[in-house]
Amino acid sequence: MSERFFLYDEKENSDTRFISFMGENQRFDLAIVKTSRYYGKQLVLDIQSGRFAIIGPDDLNEEGYLEHAYNMNEEDAEELKEFLKGITG
Repeated sequence: MSERFFLYDEKENSDTRFISFMGENQRFDLAIVKTSRYYGKQLVLDIQSGRFAIIGPDDLNEEGYLEHAYNMNEEDAEELKEFLKGITG
């Protein structure tokens, strides 16, 4: 077996916020990780689906981004977008 080639292997302090709220059609269970990585964006994990995305304010303005990242319909994505706009700005 050949030796591993690491691109990076670093430890970093992060701040994680766990949030759960009810939307019109579904419950959202999220973990939002703030770190110095990702150019000021946050790592947003949907705990129920196991999907995650790196999200900043610019991503929230990109049409279809949340629908694709979290495999959700437009209505649910709009609820998530409105919530995330309040915490990623």
